[in-house]
Amino acid sequence: MTRVQLTDVGKRYPGRSKGDPDIVAVDDVSIEVASGEIHAIIGYSGAGKSTLLRLVNGLERATSGTITVGEAVLTDLSERQLRPVRSQIGMIFQQFNLFHSKSVAKNVEYPLVVAGVPAAERAARVAELLAFVGLQDRARAYVDQLSGGQKQRVGIARALATSPGVLLADEATSALDPETSREVLALLKRVNDELGITIILITHEMEVVREIADRVTVMDGGRTVEQGDVFEVFSAPQSDTTRKFVATALPSQPGAEHLEKLRERHRGRLVSLTFRDGDVDQPVVFRTLAERGVGVSIVHGGITDVGGRSFGKLTLELIGDDLRVEHAVAALAQETELEVLA
Repeated sequence: MTRVQLTDVGKRYPGRSKGDPDIVAVDDVSIEVASGEIHAIIGYSGAGKSTLLRLVNGLERATSGTITVGEAVLTDLSERQLRPVRSQIGMIFQQFNLFHSKSVAKNVEYPLVVAGVPAAERAARVAELLAFVGLQDRARAYVDQLSGGQKQRVGIARALATSPGVLLADEATSALDPETSREVLALLKRVNDELGITIILITHEMEVVREIADRVTVMDGGRTVEQGDVFEVFSAPQSDTTRKFVATALPSQPGAEHLEKLRERHRGRLVSLTFRDGDVDQPVVFRTLAERGVGVSIVHGGITDVGGRSFGKLTLELIGDDLRVEHAVAALAQETELEVLA
């Protein structure tokens, strides 16, 4: 199991023309990834997340700061010293980066050939990895004969060939359909659970973060704008960038246009309630309303799982005498986060 530590890391590129200011791709970023953790780094295009990944695997050099993988301080090493360290950092790519002229088995074997592993040992390791990713019957197939999900499984097997301590995944599910994405994420979760490998995921999909990550770093403009436990970040986002991402993956309050349509269809009082695991739950809410003689119907939203804990927002229509509804709203406001919408 391997930890990854980035401290005040920066990456600058020369301006496009002489005299132009430097282009800042990564700006004073600090991230700590614990051993055995799945850590997601999320951001829109141009946020600097892919550049950060290339700094972690040593394909590019940081302009400033320090990067530590396990016991090795990458930013202190020469190119020659970096080579054995890179063998402990597996890489999975969005577009798979497989050799089309080689069979599945030969693609998985390639890192072992480069590492000088004896042939018999290579064959045993390839067979073990293909069984692990469920492709033992496709060993002799070629890349063009595989589905997108199978290609990514080959990519994962190849990344695991040298038994790395860290696995870096750059938009590993972006080229896949939703069902195949879930299968690949489940496989990455197995890699983490069964092999104890630390995983850093680069993604722009909050659903990927919700599905398997332990912690998340949100980037914008080359900087980190938010970091934390996935549940805490999802349930109480602090930055505008994070709030936009969370809205794509979790039930939320209805937007202005949708709310107007709800008002046309529902004449009762509309309120939005936030449910967080460990706080008030739905039975308590409905019991509070029933005790005060207020009827209720759910008109928008839902509850979902985030990091093994429940979170969501429900928009409710409260039906009854105005005074009873007012008392019910006041009671609920004492128990959970509530906003009156209409």
